[in-house]
Amino acid sequence: MVNKEPNQVQSIIEYLNIPWAIDISEDGKIFFTERDGKLRVITDGTLNPVPVYTFVLPFISSGEGGLMGIALDKDFLTNGYIYLMYTYGEKGTFYNRVVRMRIVGDTAFKEEILLDRIPGGRIHNGGRIKIGPDGYLYIATGDGGVRDLAQDVNSLAGKILRIGTDGSIPPDNPFPGSPVYALGLRNPQGLAWNDKNMLYATDHGETNHDEINLIVHGGNYGWPLVIGDEELLGFDFIQPILQSGDETWAPGGAAFISSGPRKGQLLVSMLRGNGLLAITFDETGTQVVDVEPLLLDTYGRLREVYQASDGSIYLTTSNKDGRGIIHFGDDKILQIAPEI
Repeated sequence: MVNKEPNQVQSIIEYLNIPWAIDISEDGKIFFTERDGKLRVITDGTLNPVPVYTFVLPFISSGEGGLMGIALDKDFLTNGYIYLMYTYGEKGTFYNRVVRMRIVGDTAFKEEILLDRIPGGRIHNGGRIKIGPDGYLYIATGDGGVRDLAQDVNSLAGKILRIGTDGSIPPDNPFPGSPVYALGLRNPQGLAWNDKNMLYATDHGETNHDEINLIVHGGNYGWPLVIGDEELLGFDFIQPILQSGDETWAPGGAAFISSGPRKGQLLVSMLRGNGLLAITFDETGTQVVDVEPLLLDTYGRLREVYQASDGSIYLTTSNKDGRGIIHFGDDKILQIAPEI
């Protein structure tokens, strides 16, 4: 495979502190999180120097934890609701929670906890949240460094969770009364739906064997009992649709491209892999037919990938997270023109 460099990549905002996730409102405001606890907004290309909100204790940013996922309500311009996931400490123990806040102007108010006490840690917090085509909120959680929690259906760790935007449990979730939608994951950080409403998630393997999984209702993806394409007699684990083998990608965000020459491809950002993967599927969405690397070793560690309504693709670098090489201007939000 030959690394390709998309044209017209520009840095739109620089000198950020580990930008983690992005969502863009219908009126074009770019909201994003920084892992140290700041929710921020870019309006008409200008970063507001005053955060929309800054989280304080018991919020904690340590290791891989902090302020992570973000999702704007489908009716954001009407109700102002925004959903966030962050880490906090309680009596020496790390947890994650999902909250809903209301934004008025460029200020957020009234933190309302929707889901709490998700096991966390200095590693493996997952952190991605997105509203699915069905209107429910999907939450990717890591095992918090306690691997056996991923197979415990009574734990919220190592899972894809699904709740209403008011915190309610959907009646058709696979485990009655539980937010657990799928289990057996290690550290998922990307969620994306294709045009058939099929859900895909990225997951960090152990050292290597990173995964792209097709997430199904009640599915078990095997961690920590299997990795990659392994099988275990007596268990019906779902194998990844793609895995890295002996390479290490450390996949972050994921986005299906809805327009332009890459329409239908899944773009996956890579942290350790220092670039993007452009993945092409067959008509069923269940078989990978091509994997193309982009931007390898160009901007360093990439965390988020997001496509805006105009077709532009936004990326965030994560070179200041303690595991990268800091480049001039880091960390950055990058914009790629639609014609990649």
